[in-house]
Amino acid sequence: MTQSFASQGDMAEKEISFTEIGEGLFAFTAQGDPNTGVIIGDDSVMIVEAQATPRLARKVIDCVRSVTDKPISHVVLTHYHAVRVLGASAFNAPQIIMSEKARSMVVERGQEDWDSEFARFPRLFQGHEEIPGLTWPTTTFNDRMTVYLGQRRVDIMQMGRAHTAGDAVIFVPDQNVMFTGDIVEYHSACYCGDGHFHDWPGTLDNIRGFELDAIAPGRGDALVGRDMVNAALDSTADFVKSTYAPAAKVALKGGTLKDAWDAVRAVCDPKFKDYAIYEHCLPFNVARAYDEARDIDTPRIWTAQRDLEMWEALQK
Repeated sequence: MTQSFASQGDMAEKEISFTEIGEGLFAFTAQGDPNTGVIIGDDSVMIVEAQATPRLARKVIDCVRSVTDKPISHVVLTHYHAVRVLGASAFNAPQIIMSEKARSMVVERGQEDWDSEFARFPRLFQGHEEIPGLTWPTTTFNDRMTVYLGQRRVDIMQMGRAHTAGDAVIFVPDQNVMFTGDIVEYHSACYCGDGHFHDWPGTLDNIRGFELDAIAPGRGDALVGRDMVNAALDSTADFVKSTYAPAAKVALKGGTLKDAWDAVRAVCDPKFKDYAIYEHCLPFNVARAYDEARDIDTPRIWTAQRDLEMWEALQK
């Protein structure tokens, strides 16, 4: 009998934290579940990441209402993954912003990703009946754009490929704080199933160049202070490199996906086994690293069927 995905058995409720990381800036975190950022401007609020369902999004809204009654005017989505975007309708924001590349990935693989993640994350998709459909942006950009929330400037930028090809970060210059999405994680595994291993370390270096005072990462605790910021950048880079190198070595010698899995576990288990969602991410990370080493630049689309076929191959 094939073992189920680790995420399918993770049904325990997570403890929510709502941490101020700068003046009028907050990180909604939940023990390794997807984070959401909150930026309070002069007359309205910007949300960064929308959660998987309207039910989860309302938990964010409750936290927002504990600190401000200003209307939510913008939702910014750092990339296209279902657990990040399908709760957007709950915010009733007039503007939903994505990079142009992220929107193209919704077109190309948004439904497949929804179906895949729905099968793997039963807890996160409780209340899925309320999801009205795929989340589409009202506004897209290439490279960078700026939004003014009154006098508060918010820069939305692409720093390079990493977690996906369409990743964006959100920078608030008056507080030197950045919301990075899943480019940066803290004591949580990176999901690399749609990633770009060769580009990811350079993208982290681009973020490091800002010398930030705080980061709201994609998963894990808010990072306040440059020591914590740099530690998270270092550990994320180590995770990505430690995953790719052993898988690539196997692939380039003509080994199997299962051989790559064993090689990655030997390197990564001692360092990262206690990270949130590590066991969930590992098979997808190995599969993508194996592909990239064989010069498959564009990640293959994950479907519910492909998930099962890959997982079965790793159980043999």
